[in-house]
Amino acid sequence: MAKNDPYAALRFREFNVFLMLRFAMVFAWSMQFVVIEWQVYSITKNALSLGIIGLMEVIPAVSLALFAGHIVDQSEKRGLLFKCLFGFSFVSIGLFLLTWPRVTEHLSTSLTLYAIYFLVFCGGIVRAFLGPTIFSLFALIVPKKVYPNAATWSSSVWQMGAVVGPAAGGFTIHLIGVHWSMCVIFGFSLFALICLSQIKKKPIMNPKIGEPVMQSLKEGILFVRNSKAVLGALTLDMIAVLFGGAVALLPIYAQDILKVGPQGFGILRAAPAVGALITMFTSAYFPLYKKAGIKLLAAVFGFGVSIIVFGLSTSFWLSVLALFMSGVTDGISMIIRQTILQLKTPDHMRGRVASVNSMFVGSSNELGAFESGLTAKLMGTVTAVVFGGSMTLITVLATGIISPKFRKLDLRKDLEEHEKSE
Repeated sequence: MAKNDPYAALRFREFNVFLMLRFAMVFAWSMQFVVIEWQVYSITKNALSLGIIGLMEVIPAVSLALFAGHIVDQSEKRGLLFKCLFGFSFVSIGLFLLTWPRVTEHLSTSLTLYAIYFLVFCGGIVRAFLGPTIFSLFALIVPKKVYPNAATWSSSVWQMGAVVGPAAGGFTIHLIGVHWSMCVIFGFSLFALICLSQIKKKPIMNPKIGEPVMQSLKEGILFVRNSKAVLGALTLDMIAVLFGGAVALLPIYAQDILKVGPQGFGILRAAPAVGALITMFTSAYFPLYKKAGIKLLAAVFGFGVSIIVFGLSTSFWLSVLALFMSGVTDGISMIIRQTILQLKTPDHMRGRVASVNSMFVGSSNELGAFESGLTAKLMGTVTAVVFGGSMTLITVLATGIISPKFRKLDLRKDLEEHEKSE
């Protein structure tokens, strides 16, 4: 195997553009989600309303995921991604208007709330197509021999966007208010469109164009079921994220428990971003594909411990440290999972496999938000967070005991095979 080059993927111009696009999109999406969380909780003062936001996005995202995967595998990826970005821009404009006092003063509180839920639902439809399209486009930009390195950079950029976006949301709410924060989000969606215009159209790699929908969906599901490495990684991460969705309750912690206001809210949201940054720089130099199984188990276990510490903490800076560690461990988990998916998935099935991934992992973020909101309503905020972290630890231990083959998973052989094929 060739000596590790931490910048191998960055030597391809389109991949650098792709990273900017992905960061802009994830940043905008995650910032939008947290700004709307803040606005809805400010309106309702109800923890369950935070869970409903996640539920409104996850219902269409999960319901349409498999069909979206089929369409992605049958379509030209760049053109489809343009449509997804236009859809997100439409949702952002709508939320911009619904947070504008000149508009909302003519609407009842209930109507404004339902309209926000509706637009979040529309965003879920867009997201069903967005994830599989980006995953498939990724594989057409860089050669297979640099997939692990590219997955490291791509996953780290995703992680940074996912946590820097909400952190920026907290700060912009304080500095310019919810309404103009939505304007910033729309600006990032336009930047993503500009980046996409710098990427050339890519060939459709699917040899089965026109394949019946049900047959196509069945093939994708069977592939994931029969691939123990893919299924194990997705299942582990889904359960961990589902029960570790404590960040959905950060508005409650910032406003009612730690009492730190929007400034503290921004710092809490920024803490995982710092952890993700460290993960990005270190994992590029220390590849995670060696002994990937045990590293993934350790990372998710560390994530669960971090969530429990955060839930029990009454100290602002201890809470910040716990969230920082959750960013580090979650970033490692994501990089390993994306490397497994990229190396184990055939080109013509990437859309469908990515759709299954979005059902397992991507949507579990919103289901985790709903679970956290519901359990906080039923058993209290602190108890709900500790419960979620504990369930994460139990899942890791059970996976390690039940599946020794997954525990011993190593991706070096897969990478060597890809290098020989090129």
